[in-house]
Parts: sequence; structure tokens; C-alpha cells
Amino acid sequence: MEVFAEYLDRIDNPSHRERLEAVFEWIMDKFPALRPKIAWNQPMFTDHGTFIIGFSVAKPHMAVAPEKAGMLRFADDIAQAGYAHTKELVRIPWDSPVDLALLEKMIAFNIADKADCETFWRK
Repeated sequence: MEVFAEYLDRIDNPSHRERLEAVFEWIMDKFPALRPKIAWNQPMFTDHGTFIIGFSVAKPHMAVAPEKAGMLRFADDIAQAGYAHTKELVRIPWDSPVDLALLEKMIAFNIADKADCETFWRK
């Protein structure tokens, strides 16, 4: 969690900070091979140098970015979870539960789908 310490410290709302930290800890426990890093001032997780999933915060929500391929693959699940989204990210309101099963599916999909990827982003 040291990698994300400075980022987390900048989150003013303690409950938002704790929630995001809990999600990061869950990811590191569930997917210990992923590498946490800060890039473009955002916390993210990578696998063999390729992007797997990223996060950001806004006043009303936590944003999760699984890349466009992940968004397309899980569009129905995202809608079923009741999350607002764009082509590139899912908005999880601070007062809504984090669907960890959906997050797990997104991460597992990206790890498998990008197993042979040699670039940071998909081409």
C-alpha cells in the first residue's frame, strides 16, 4: 500500500479514503501478481508491464477504468449493478456498495485477455 500512500493521503474525506484503500487491499489479496503503481497521477494495477485496471476519485464517486475492452465485455453487468459509466470508466457512488464480484471479473478478464500483450494499452 506504500505505493498509494501519498495518493490516499490527498483524499479529504476519511470514509472515501478508507473505502478506496479497502478496495486496493482486496485487489492485492485477490491478485497478488499485480503490480500497484501511480501513473498519470492515478493509482492503477499492471501485469507484466501492461495496464489492468485504474482508479480515480471525484466528489460524488470512485471511478474504475478497465479499458474500453473491459467496458464493452461487462456493459450488461455494469448496468445491472446500477453504475453510471462512460466508454472508458465506471462511476461507483460513494454511498453505493462496490460490486467486488464485478471488479474481480473485470480484472480477471484483463489479465487473461492481455496475457500476450506487450504494450501498456491495448492496440
